[in-house]
Amino acid sequence: MNKKIKKILNKKNKSKIVCLTAYSKNIAEILDKHCDLVLVGDSLGSVLYNFKSTKEVTLQTMINHSKSVRLGVNKSLMVFDMPYNTYRNPQEALRNAKMVIKETKCDAVKLEGGKKIIPIVKKLVQNKIPVMGHVGILPQTDKKFTFKGKKQQESDRILNDTKLLENAGVFSIVLECIETKLSKKITNNLLIPTIGIGSSANCDGQVLVIDDLIGLSKSKFKFVKKYIDISRIIENAVKRYKSEVIKKRFPTRKHSFNT
Repeated sequence: MNKKIKKILNKKNKSKIVCLTAYSKNIAEILDKHCDLVLVGDSLGSVLYNFKSTKEVTLQTMINHSKSVRLGVNKSLMVFDMPYNTYRNPQEALRNAKMVIKETKCDAVKLEGGKKIIPIVKKLVQNKIPVMGHVGILPQTDKKFTFKGKKQQESDRILNDTKLLENAGVFSIVLECIETKLSKKITNNLLIPTIGIGSSANCDGQVLVIDDLIGLSKSKFKFVKKYIDISRIIENAVKRYKSEVIKKRFPTRKHSFNT
């Protein structure tokens, strides 16, 4: 077993797991100092490309960004988010996952879904490819983005899906926008860690999209907390630059090549 994955597993019931998304080397280098897990999420579709859904994200786009992230990740576990329509059956999933690992050197892949993807998860795990699960809101396929677990039938299904995923061999599961009591029940019911996003502090860890955290996006999701408004800092720097260029204060002799 990968030492980094073993480290994540050992955090269960001991200490919280810190996870954020990254899409480039520069950001990844910063996150690597503080995160246990860095996820190259298909959320880059909306964050970087203004896509309406993650369905538009291609495998090659994910690979390109992951190569960049890999250059900045050393300590953390790096997980590759398999995009829509790249794991429709066990054979396709295995072929694409092998290519992803070979080209990006990622530590694991993440798949969305429950009972339907169990044969796929088993195929990958049997071929020694570490898999992270993802239940609750499934951005790749869900049409309505409302929190999950309000009704008992839905709650029971999600709980059952997490147990099936654990038995299939996933090393952790992302719980996205799951009702508070249900997220606690799932976390207590599993031997593997849960990583929450919009699923309360009951999970073993938390993940957010980095652009939301630093205020670079205009996300208004209830579960997002903006820790800094980096867009304002960038704008102020650009204003200073503009002013200095117009007033001929930049570049100075210090920033020029002189003989």
